[in-house]
Amino acid sequence: MRIPFFGKSDEQATDPVCHMKVSTRKPPGDSWSYVGITYYFCGLGCNRAFQKEPEAYLSGDKKLHM
Repeated sequence: MRIPFFGKSDEQATDPVCHMKVSTRKPPGDSWSYVGITYYFCGLGCNRAFQKEPEAYLSGDKKLHM
């Protein structure tokens, strides 16, 4: 017997560093807020890189290629 899942759907966000899709419910690299916006990360390395230079990643000047 299959029991339906009635929880909230797992929404996806794009990691601003490497542009991978990640879960907003349980992102592997946690999340971080910058100027009132929450960003989600695929790993702690991307999270740390973003925290050091958020404007460079948001402007597109910098991008990590996977």
